[in-house]
Formats: sequence, C-alpha cells, structure tokens
Amino acid sequence: MPLDRFVNRVQLPRIMDLTGKQRRHLRALGHNLDAIVHVGKGGITDGVVGAVNQALEDHELIKVKVLEESPLDRKEVAEALAERCNAFMAQLLGRVVLLYRQHPDNPEIVLPAKPAESVSDEGSHS
Repeated sequence: MPLDRFVNRVQLPRIMDLTGKQRRHLRALGHNLDAIVHVGKGGITDGVVGAVNQALEDHELIKVKVLEESPLDRKEVAEALAERCNAFMAQLLGRVVLLYRQHPDNPEIVLPAKPAESVSDEGSHS
C-alpha cells in the first residue's frame, strides 16, 4: 500500500471547524434521519458527489450510508465526501456519515454560537 495514501489523512477534514456543542446539536437533529445517499461498490463517483451536493442543498443535514460493498473504508468515504462537497462531518457512526453544509441563501438550521475568544486587557490594570 503506497505511503502517499496516508499523507493527507492526518486530521478528519472540517471536523475541527465545528465546536463540540455544534456537533452535538447536529447529531441530535440527525438522530431520526434516514440515509438518503448510499455509497456502494462503485465507491465515490461523480454521481455520488452530485447526489450528496443536491441533498445538502435541499436539506443541509444528511446521512450517507457506506455499504459493505464499498471499495473504500468508511473513514475514507467520510473524509472524501466532506472535502469534495465542502461539508462538515458532524458524525461517523458505524457505516453512517452525518454531513452538514449550511444553505448559502436560506439556512434552516441554526447552530449554537461559537464561544467568543477571550480578550485580555493588559493596559487596564490600576
């Protein structure tokens, strides 16, 4: 197995852009969702990417099922779809990936706010 397959897999893509609270919120919203895209023996094709993009455009939060016939590992599928679809991976549980991408014009899901960065006032000591 060539080493270059592992060079770009140091971190899961875009998972760090969401806070833990935001991921929990998305997991709660996605709990009752059914997988609407399946990745099978063909792997990640342009058709699969197009279907994921359309589903994210329509729903913002979707589940993708990685079937056992998939030539790619479930983590590879999650990473590749998040990267190619410019989405956040909220969860990878078993063979199901929960992906989120905010609608550019009409967002329906409101994420909890990220905590404000602490600002130190070093000059205001008296």
